Amino acid sequence: MKKIISLFFILASVGFVFSFFTSAEDDNHQTKFNENYAIFSPNQPNLIGFAGEKMPLEQEDIKERFDRELLVNTYWQSQTVLFVKKAHKYFPVIEPILKGEGIPDDFKYLAIAESGLANIVSPSGATGFWQIMNATGRENGLLIDKQIDERYHLAKSTLAACNYLNEAYVKFGSWTLAAASYNMGKTGLAKQMKRQNASNYYDLLLNEETSRYIFRIAAIKEILKNQKTYGFHIREKELYNLPPLHHILLDSSVSNFADYALDLNINYKILKEYNPWLRQAELKNTANFAYFIDIPDEGYYISKNKTQLIENVEIKESLNLDTIKIEINKTTAVKKVAEMNEIDLEELILQNIDVLDIKAKKGQELQLIKERN
Repeated sequence: MKKIISLFFILASVGFVFSFFTSAEDDNHQTKFNENYAIFSPNQPNLIGFAGEKMPLEQEDIKERFDRELLVNTYWQSQTVLFVKKAHKYFPVIEPILKGEGIPDDFKYLAIAESGLANIVSPSGATGFWQIMNATGRENGLLIDKQIDERYHLAKSTLAACNYLNEAYVKFGSWTLAAASYNMGKTGLAKQMKRQNASNYYDLLLNEETSRYIFRIAAIKEILKNQKTYGFHIREKELYNLPPLHHILLDSSVSNFADYALDLNINYKILKEYNPWLRQAELKNTANFAYFIDIPDEGYYISKNKTQLIENVEIKESLNLDTIKIEINKTTAVKKVAEMNEIDLEELILQNIDVLDIKAKKGQELQLIKERN
């Protein structure tokens, strides 16, 4: 019994010493971590508005919902950096259209919230920068078929979104509600307003996506307008740019857009990059519609790249290779097979790993691809 107690004491002592040293190392690591790393919750602004309408941040639940989106978009850094860079490229197209159609400038941030300024397609089929559904697009003047889908046309889809928003504003009398209806539909929003006997977005209990929607747009706006305040330092040279474009009239069918692009002194990739609304490799155009194709001005594209070698980098000559077949006449150690054939053991194993074991068995056929002397 005494031996058991002694053994237990010894083990406990060893464990204590081990724990002591491990703890000291961990404490030192934790101290260094705390000295060199910190995460801050950004100051929440006192006033936030969307399209000239004030967000009631004095209400605790509203403050919390906005804070959530501010945190998400501040600390999802890669996404927000892309927002900044792409906004510099596409906002110059969107802004004058919004102004011309009487839509508040803040709605350009709605396009970011919808798609991240990318021609994506949602699981429900909403398409393009403005995430327009098929039926909604047609209702608002967009041409959509198998060959042409103007939801991918930035200028035209922006006009369609403006038309929808103007109608929504007339219906609801509030730009905030108009934006909410853009996310969940005018009918759906009107139904909830009637059901809940509420006339203000901030008084409504809505689905998860729409309940976050205005707050997300407002948070994106706040960060993009005050980038350095939220830790984003993006230099002018790092921003994306849209090259100057000119229009080419297309009023006929096109049997092959790759050939058509070459006739314009560009290539198929450039044609489709600036005209993503052309959905096929050809255009039948049986209705004889007239379209304008956007082409970057000369000097802003390379129609045919050539492989360029980096200076001072040695390029290896092409290798002449032989395939060596090895027939195993009797079961032999793999190492001995390699020695007998004067080949590298590791290469033999790697190139025959599916068939080799510790020994090469009689009747097996191995092979090795090696450089010719």
